[in-house]
Order: sequence, then C-alpha cells, then structure tokens
Amino acid sequence: MKRTTSLKISISGVRGVVGESLTPQLAASFAQAFGTYMGQGMVIVGQDSRISGTMVKKAVLSGLLSVGCQPIDIGICPIPSIQIFTGEAKSVGGIAVTASHNPKEWNGLKFINGEGFYFNTHQMDEFLDIYHQGEFSLVEAEKYKTPTLEQNPTKLHLEKLLSYLDVDSIRLKKFKVAIDCCNGAGAVLVPRFLEALGCQAILINAVPDGSFAHHPEPIPENIAGLCQTISQKKADVGFAQDADADRLAICSEKGKPLGEELTLILATKYILSKRSGAVFVNLSTSQAIDDIAGEFNAPVFRTKIGEINVVERMLSHQGKIAIGGEGNGGVILPEIHPCRDSFTAMGLILEYMASSGKTISELRKEVPRYYMIKDKIDGTQEQAYHIIKQLKKRYWNRGEISLLDGLKIQLENCWIHIRPSNTEPIIRVIVEAKSKEKAERTASQFKEEILEISDWKS
Repeated sequence: MKRTTSLKISISGVRGVVGESLTPQLAASFAQAFGTYMGQGMVIVGQDSRISGTMVKKAVLSGLLSVGCQPIDIGICPIPSIQIFTGEAKSVGGIAVTASHNPKEWNGLKFINGEGFYFNTHQMDEFLDIYHQGEFSLVEAEKYKTPTLEQNPTKLHLEKLLSYLDVDSIRLKKFKVAIDCCNGAGAVLVPRFLEALGCQAILINAVPDGSFAHHPEPIPENIAGLCQTISQKKADVGFAQDADADRLAICSEKGKPLGEELTLILATKYILSKRSGAVFVNLSTSQAIDDIAGEFNAPVFRTKIGEINVVERMLSHQGKIAIGGEGNGGVILPEIHPCRDSFTAMGLILEYMASSGKTISELRKEVPRYYMIKDKIDGTQEQAYHIIKQLKKRYWNRGEISLLDGLKIQLENCWIHIRPSNTEPIIRVIVEAKSKEKAERTASQFKEEILEISDWKS
C-alpha cells in the first residue's frame, strides 16, 4: 500500500511533508488559530534544526503577528528547553517548529500552553475548532508587535539540570561520553551540559544544521556510527538523541546499542532506589517497569500514548510521584519540568553510573530482560480501527484486553499492542516477550493476521 502524505493532526501536534501537506499558508493559519485561542500576548517560538525550519517558523511568526501576539524567537533549541522557557517566561504559550523523530522531509508544529505543557485533548479540540472555522482575531497593522530574539534560551534548562543532579559525584568520575546529536537541536546544549558535568565529550553529528547524517529516530539500526566511535575511542557510555532532543537511547561501553526502552528502565530503578513514589508510563512501555516498581512496592499507572497523557496523569496524582516517561527513550522528572527530556535522562544515567561505580553493561544486567519488537504497517486511522475491531473479536476470550489506546492484548508470557500512530500515517505493532523467539514468533503471527484482515500485500 502506498503511504499517504496527508497532514497528520493529533495530540502530538501537526506534522506533514514540507511542500506537500505542510505549507507556509497552513503554518500561518495554525499560528493565527493559536493566537486567537490563547489571546494576545507573548508567544515563545522555537525550532529544531530542520532545513525547512526557517521557512515554517517565518510563517508562524507572520500568523502570530497578524492576530496581535508578541513573538519571542528563541531559535534552534531542544524541545524540553522550549517548554521550560515557555513555562517560566509568563507567556500565553509557545509553538515549537519540529517533527521530532520523523524523516528530514517532514516538519510540524507542537502547541504549548502557558505552563510549558503540550495541549491536552480538550485544548487541542478547542484550538482545532478555531482553526477549521478560520475565524481568527485579526488586528490592524498599527497593532503589530516587533518580534524579539532571545539570546540564551537554554540557560533556564541548564540551571535546573545542574541544581537537581549530583554534579560533584559525576565530575569525580570524569566520564568519557560519546553522543550522537543527529545534527539536531540537542547539539545546542550538549557541549555545555557535558562540560558542566566534567565529562570528556566525544561529539558526533553535532552541528545543528538539520542535515541528519542518519534517520533521526534513535533506534539501533540508525546509530551504527555511534557504536563504532564508542569502541574506537574507548568511551564509558554512548548516547543518541532524536532531532528535537526529547528522547535518548543508550549504547554500552562495548559499543552495543541497548535500545531506547532501557533509558526509562534504568532511570526508574535509580530514582526508586532513592525515594518512594508512583511511576507513570504509557501503554506501550516495557513490562520491566512493572517488575522494577514491584521490587520497591511502587504503584504503576499506565496511560494512552502521548507525552501530555502521561504528564496530566502525573499532575493529577494525589500521592508521591517518583518518575514518569515513555518507553521510546522519554524520561519525565517533575523536579526539572514535566516533559520528556533527553538531558534529564542523560544526567540520571551518568549519576547512576557514578553513584554505583558500575558500567552500563553491569547496570543492564541488574534489570529484567525482555525482548521488544516494534513494527509498523502503512495505513490510516480508519484502517487501524477496522483491524482493531476484528482482532478484538478474535482474542476477546483468549487474553486480557485493553482498549485504552488501540488494542493491547496480554497473552501468556507476552503482550501485543496495535494502534494508529499519532505522528505518521502508519499502524504501529509492538510485541514484548520474555524470549526473543517468542517475541519474533508473536510479531510474525500478528502481522500476518493484520495483513489478512486488511487484505493487504506484504
């Protein structure tokens, strides 16, 4: 089936292929709707490093000006830095020009409220109503504000990180850290962050020009260069960021990719060893989180996929909170800011290594081992719902079923999660099991069933 390039609108914002589904006219209209919804005031505008970022950002600035907003341009900036700056700046909100882990031909918009959180479902619905109606609160030209530039937008983020982390213990170790920034927004802050932690930084793809030396999703098949560098330079650990730096993957000192799921697993174990509290993750996150939480008698709450869904559940919790996140390498620590943050993740992993005196490989051996397969099939939301409906009928009495987000089936020694993507025109199929063979066999079986239901050709 040929993949559609239609505009993707979801709880994760707006994404599309530049020049096809995402145009400057659309970007300006979304910005006008944002300003109309949030009201005239200061709006923070940042971007990842994509080549199309300047074009899209200029359109956003134009849209905001037309409805009387005061844009503050903070340039290329990690998405957690944008969220923190937005929340601290007494702004009405912010717009981030980014397509996160999507390929370089894509770009998009993420919408942030005045507290520095993404729009929730209710806010997104109200905002989209304004966008679709096209009734924007345009102002006369003499009321246009002059956009201003912020010179050091990552300062607040860096200060929060260094005030939380045990910087002295990390500095004593003088870790040699290899990091692949994927020519993304993370490169703006990585050198200063690692220098402040006393690390010897081996920077890979660290020019934030959006050239993307490889696909920006930090999964094993995309970070072979990082693994090779770790081995050659004898680094203590390797990290890989996605294009807007909210996700982090880890490589061992042996140059082995350990998968993005391990980031949250290790961070969770470390935090729970220091304090009690609940853990908040999405439905697709590894079962290892439940196992680790069980060791510390910590409750686990699971949500729909999407950062804001995890964040909202955390903020509404009445008891102690330990940590939250998503298994795609997104760690959420409220003390720094309730958002996915690769720098928070990086700092926690380095602190864990420093306090334990152990290598990443040794720490990996101390957490439960599962095998996860993340597959995908081209398809629309409508096709995904048809598949889910049919599979629900087949497995209703054969396993534990969750319809919280798509369809999750808990079978003996494994689980399967099938859902339409929030960010791409694909259907995600995720399988996790205790053995590699079981995971591969189950993934193959369900992919065949999906293709049969849809009458697609593989």
